[in-house]
Amino acid sequence: MKNQDNDKLARRSRLTKVGLYDPYLDVLGGGEKYLLQMLSTCEEMGYQPTIFWNKNLQKEISQRLNINFRSLTFEKNIFIDPSIHSFQRFLKLKEFDVFLYISDGSYFFSGARRNIVHAMVPLKNLYLSSSLNRIKHLNWSFVANSYFTQSHLKNWGVNSTVLYPYLDKNFLEAPIKKKEQIILSVGRFFGHLHSKNHERMIDVFLKNKKLSNGYTLILAGGLKDEDREYFESLKEKIGDVKNIILKPNVSYDELLGLYLKARYYWHFAGFGINDVSHPELVEHFGITPIEAMAMRVIPFCFNAGGPKELIADGVNGFLFNDEAELIEKMSSVMNDEKKQNEIAENAHNYALKNFSLEVYKQNLKKLI
Repeated sequence: MKNQDNDKLARRSRLTKVGLYDPYLDVLGGGEKYLLQMLSTCEEMGYQPTIFWNKNLQKEISQRLNINFRSLTFEKNIFIDPSIHSFQRFLKLKEFDVFLYISDGSYFFSGARRNIVHAMVPLKNLYLSSSLNRIKHLNWSFVANSYFTQSHLKNWGVNSTVLYPYLDKNFLEAPIKKKEQIILSVGRFFGHLHSKNHERMIDVFLKNKKLSNGYTLILAGGLKDEDREYFESLKEKIGDVKNIILKPNVSYDELLGLYLKARYYWHFAGFGINDVSHPELVEHFGITPIEAMAMRVIPFCFNAGGPKELIADGVNGFLFNDEAELIEKMSSVMNDEKKQNEIAENAHNYALKNFSLEVYKQNLKKLI
């Protein structure tokens, strides 16, 4: 018995290194934030964090996501270097006790003791299990960002554990500010896959004079060079309308300020899509609606995917199936300040109960 205890202690003493590879790291979107939260929390638990990337992105990670590290290192990206053979990569990963990964559909043999795939997108092609992949998966675990994603993975023969992300204290402990007549939406500016449907939000806003004559619509989010054409098309659609504002690549502090001022939050991802037949095209989880809820911004989300498990309609926010229902539900609260305050407070309390760092740490410890 004593020898077994000594073996356990010895194994624990070696659990010191955690690595991360995300092919989309420079996007610094929701999936990246999810994995980087895991990495930083592992660091708090005593692990030495490493990211495989050919550029040090620590400054951008801090500014955009407010995720900070004490001892983060960046190493050569062994996953894109053609001179690195699969066996060399296996041996390199053997140095790590935990390895975190978002798959672009490719898998590999990893020498790390514990390997975790973040299943961010319920897209079947990312998880097709050939005989070779099933062998590669023997020491991999899959972590889903929502029960919605988990259910689709199960249909494709992939077992996973749901791990919700956390919100930092700046969201959960934000001061109560007087809200302005602002409708806010936060999401990357791009027009493919699970697009945030910025153009539809602009159309709905302009069409409804009660909104366009009394409110400002602010669309904020990340913007990459390859999506510049899409962004320019949005500017053309807006034209000289003054109360629709586009805010690309806002800093973390500016984003907090927008949430503090906004009264309502719109989330149109998946608008008009059937989330059973096309789960990849709707919102898979929805971190920005949760951020809004934490900041007492009343969310209105399209009724598909992840938001369906986050929002109790009419209690801590609203779900809508089409434009008419959205406008009807907005109208029901716009002139009822008591109802606004009640729903906003319910939203805040829900985020506080389910998305604190303390809750997250407990769940992550069970996982690793």
